[in-house]
Amino acid sequence: MAFAASRARLGLVALLFALAGVGWWWTVGQMQGMDDGPWTRLGTFGWFLDVWVVMMTAMMFPSVSPTVALYARMTKTRSPVLGLVFTAGYLVVWATVGALAFAIAVAGNRLPGDVLAWDRAGRWVAGATVVIAALYELTPLKDVCLGKCRSPLGFLLGAWREGRSGALQMGARHGAWCVGCCWALMASLFALGVMSIAWMAFVAGLIAVEKTVPWRRVAVYGTAAALLALGMLLLAAPDAIPALTIPGSHPMQGTDGMDMTGMSP
Repeated sequence: MAFAASRARLGLVALLFALAGVGWWWTVGQMQGMDDGPWTRLGTFGWFLDVWVVMMTAMMFPSVSPTVALYARMTKTRSPVLGLVFTAGYLVVWATVGALAFAIAVAGNRLPGDVLAWDRAGRWVAGATVVIAALYELTPLKDVCLGKCRSPLGFLLGAWREGRSGALQMGARHGAWCVGCCWALMASLFALGVMSIAWMAFVAGLIAVEKTVPWRRVAVYGTAAALLALGMLLLAAPDAIPALTIPGSHPMQGTDGMDMTGMSP
């Protein structure tokens, strides 16, 4: 039904995909040369939050567009504005997750002894994070949250609110279910290199596959297997991972060409 609604609300879906495309274009330019591998320094809070929101636009809008289209079709006014308000509520939740991730990163960077350095505990924490993400894929909580994302009709009927404030609330509630579904994948992105376009695209692809392909179990078990393999390689042979930047292997460059090695939030 969601995909039928996508055809009926093709203009709204096209707008969300266009915003995602702009997000990818902007992110590629903004993050050029910023990848310093696992546990990349995040810069200032304002800069990171701006980048994070655009990243979520790029990564999440394609997979959430069927839900937004179904919601827009179910509203009495059939107004695309309500669909955009719904999307804004969804994005606010992911912005909150970004702020929380920044706070956790700040706390981690302030641990005595620079324990998250790659040549200390950083490599092992990164590998363990990705392995935990693989195991989370097989948990009942993941299954419930993914079900809400894959079958939005039940969610919309159960959470229905009228008006723009209702659209904002419903978008936020759907965003919360999406966080429950994808938080471990996002944690893996930090463990592999949050400023890496390659890993960003990899995680976005896993999210899209899990939410859209008809073979749900195949998608989930395939994602778990891919994450488990990556986690084990991080622990045993990180040099064997082609797209992985080993921290300290080159100075990280900002968008203005400034050396950002050692930059801390």
